[in-house]
Amino acid sequence: MRTKIWRRWIAAIVLLVPVLLAGCARTEPAPAKITIGEVTRSIFYAPQYVALSQGFFKEEGLEVELTTTPGGDKTMTALLTNSIDIALVGSETSIYVQQQGAEDPVINFAQLTQTDGTFLVARKPASDFNWNQLKGQTFLGQRKGGMPQMAGEFTLKKKGIDPQKDVTLIQNVEFANIPAAFTSGTGDYVQLFEPQASVFEKEGKGYVVASFGVESGQLPYTVFMTKKSLIEKQGATVQKFTNAVQKAQLWVQQKSPQEITAAILPYFKDTDPQIVERVVKRYKDQGSFAVDAVIDETEWNNLQAVMSAAGELKERADYKALVNNSFAEKAKQTVK
Repeated sequence: MRTKIWRRWIAAIVLLVPVLLAGCARTEPAPAKITIGEVTRSIFYAPQYVALSQGFFKEEGLEVELTTTPGGDKTMTALLTNSIDIALVGSETSIYVQQQGAEDPVINFAQLTQTDGTFLVARKPASDFNWNQLKGQTFLGQRKGGMPQMAGEFTLKKKGIDPQKDVTLIQNVEFANIPAAFTSGTGDYVQLFEPQASVFEKEGKGYVVASFGVESGQLPYTVFMTKKSLIEKQGATVQKFTNAVQKAQLWVQQKSPQEITAAILPYFKDTDPQIVERVVKRYKDQGSFAVDAVIDETEWNNLQAVMSAAGELKERADYKALVNNSFAEKAKQTVK
């Protein structure tokens, strides 16, 4: 009799287990959905693509959608109108938003790059390059008001060159058209992002003679930011996001340019893999990729010095008002 009873219990349990498991599956929290708007698609942002390709966002329970919103103004508009949740853009944009009197300020919470990403490219190779060689020459720079242009002018002044007097400065060419303008004969020197600088070198159209990233010093050049209201409502999600960024930053620091290239190549299918690797190595060697997500106050002050020198800073922005390092600090302590 007991045997029959036990058999019935066992049969009931066997039938019940799938139901219990299904119930458990239904109670698991769905991944939090986050949309990132990057200001451009760039090898300069390698750690971000590493976080995606290596599954670091997924490990944190996040479902991330990446969209490219060309230009700082478009990226900020997308953020302020809730078309995206998080923006990857220059931290100067958060200062511009504050200066316009935004009721819901944009907060910088995780740094991705810590130097300018542009290079000075000449028409001929120059093993003995000196910045004074720019005097009297035509310099095709970046668009006025953007961080590349500000870092460029800051560097020129640092080297004793008055951008308005010592060179013929051209700043009215659209970002996407600058390489074509140079190859068509405009300018003796040009300020270029990668991978265009390396492409020019490979094709013999130009040669990198200096790095604006090295010369202008460390600053929060590209930062993940979001609205203060989102941080207040979804702080746990922001922490998970920052943890994933920290994982990617550590991974990039530990891996070779070849391994990093393999990880990010799916995001640059139309770019020669050798060029991608060359660019990754150049940025890694000069320390452009931030080693952690913390936005240092010294770097923030350097950013404002660059903006001030360019005449783009109405008044100094309070570091504590626009930077929230609590998520980055926690990620730095817990992610190993």
